[in-house]
Amino acid sequence: MATRSAAGSATAASRGAPGRGPTSSSAPGKALTDDQRAEVREAFELFDTDKDGILDYHEVKVAMRALGFDVKKAEVLKLLRDAGGNGAMTLAYADFVAIMTEKLLARDPRDELRKAFALFDGDRRGKITVRDLRRVAKEVGEPLDDDELQCMIDEFDLDGDGEIDENEFLSIMEDDF
Repeated sequence: MATRSAAGSATAASRGAPGRGPTSSSAPGKALTDDQRAEVREAFELFDTDKDGILDYHEVKVAMRALGFDVKKAEVLKLLRDAGGNGAMTLAYADFVAIMTEKLLARDPRDELRKAFALFDGDRRGKITVRDLRRVAKEVGEPLDDDELQCMIDEFDLDGDGEIDENEFLSIMEDDF
């Protein structure tokens, strides 16, 4: 990441620079994990393309997409109007953190897992097959042969049909959490 001069840091700090500001939402007992806070900070820093400590419309939209939120133009404009308050249609770091904290904490983990399942279920049959695993392995550059892929299916196939359905996938993934 780019470093700022002492003067630039002081200016950015006065606007809510990364490393400052809220890290939890108004939801009682809920806060972002250290990893989530780091992801939000990294997204802000990465997409603050002019390094002024403020995100404009395009920077906000791309940063939110990088964090997994498919936002429409109207939603981004509303966030900027509501959070900006000064009519500038920009977000300082603290405002971005507050918005992203609320959005991240509002996510339903099961919905996220269902989206992940859909990425594997390429033909939308509701089942993950060896063919689906082969495609994903190839996409991510992981050289696995069919025997290894079949072992993955066999390991987690709870009903013995030779495929992983959504419920089996959710069971597998939720065991990791």
